[in-house]
Amino acid sequence: MADAVRAEDREAEEFLKVARAARKAATVLAPLPRAPKDAALRAIADALLGRTEEIVAANEKDVARARESGTSEAMIDRLRLDAGRVAAIAEAVRQIADLPDPVGEVVRGSTLPNGLELRQIRVPLGVVGMIYEGRPNVTVDAAALCLKSGNAALLRGSSSAYESNTALVRVMRDALAGTEVPQDAVQLVPGTGRESAKRLMRARGLVDVLIPRGGASLINSVVEESTVPVIETGVGNCHVYVDAEADLDLAEAILVNAKTQRPSVCNAAETFLVHEAVAEEFLPRALRALGAAGVTVHGDKRVLEIAGRVPDGAKVVEATEEDFYAEYLSLDIAAAVVDSLDAAVEHIRTYGSAHTDAIVTRSVVNARRFVAMVDSAAVAVNASTRFTDGGEFGFGAEIGISTQKLHARGPMGLPELTSTKWVYTGEGHLRTASGTVIAGR
Repeated sequence: MADAVRAEDREAEEFLKVARAARKAATVLAPLPRAPKDAALRAIADALLGRTEEIVAANEKDVARARESGTSEAMIDRLRLDAGRVAAIAEAVRQIADLPDPVGEVVRGSTLPNGLELRQIRVPLGVVGMIYEGRPNVTVDAAALCLKSGNAALLRGSSSAYESNTALVRVMRDALAGTEVPQDAVQLVPGTGRESAKRLMRARGLVDVLIPRGGASLINSVVEESTVPVIETGVGNCHVYVDAEADLDLAEAILVNAKTQRPSVCNAAETFLVHEAVAEEFLPRALRALGAAGVTVHGDKRVLEIAGRVPDGAKVVEATEEDFYAEYLSLDIAAAVVDSLDAAVEHIRTYGSAHTDAIVTRSVVNARRFVAMVDSAAVAVNASTRFTDGGEFGFGAEIGISTQKLHARGPMGLPELTSTKWVYTGEGHLRTASGTVIAGR
């Protein structure tokens, strides 16, 4: 017990050392112009490619350990890195380097009646903490976005990706050694236990903002326990609604893509809703297409009734209430027949996670109503939910997809990693009881 206490104390001291170093690095990084930050990012991208074998070897240890512990294939897919994925991560870093630097951008500006020149400009947040699960690509995405936006990154990935994250951070820090960006602008939080996460959540004064990225339990834990301000990201219970006015060929293609193109990610569809006017025609073809892709459908009573007449369709089981709340992250999808567009919206508002919801329709009126009524971070019209992504939106990588309503919502790119400050410039302006006076005049 005494040894465990001493180890915990050492880890706590190490965390304070790391956090203070991040704070110091942030003060050096914040005023840097674009060129040295871009050079640092390109050095990171080169290093990732040059040390791919080292990174993949570390990742293989994590994958082997995950398999031994019985981790699902969907989660292993999120965890796995290979040469192609490392190359894609490096390319995302290059894309971030090519993006405009948000720091210093004038958000608003004017000259006041008293002659003061007023500007609101973007500035870095400072030290950004990340707590995330699985997906080691987040380690690089988060670090790169933080560096580009002038922030230091304190990264706390899951224990399941510890070897991968350690290797990635080592490669990035080594790359920074030859640049103007301090190495301590990218650091891993010491430790893999719950206490290490708690230290990051309680580091108010050292960490400026905390961003959780993962499942509902992780996000809820960070939101409820953190004393550091939190930008809340959300789980992805995404919907595809097939309207009475839908092009059914289009609807089938969108549904299959949204569910099966990569089922383990947060913008994959987890529920589809079909208007009763097209259910008899659309559901049989949807069930056949989903079945061919290996999808199991969790259907309501009307879906089950129609499925009984489609022997060559997907496996269909009766949906429970929990199924409509589920983020499966697997080849499973919930399904229901609805009486109207408004009923579809009500279903989405009841069970959805305010991430991404799509409508397939030829009716401009119905599309506009759906967009106006669905209160989600992203709404798709005649397009797959899979496009809700920072890269697809042209942001480079993303640090997460926010489902809250304050500061940032949807895919979070560079501008969402900045705050603002007000700068006003005068010529000796003084405020007096009778109004503005300019000194010396």
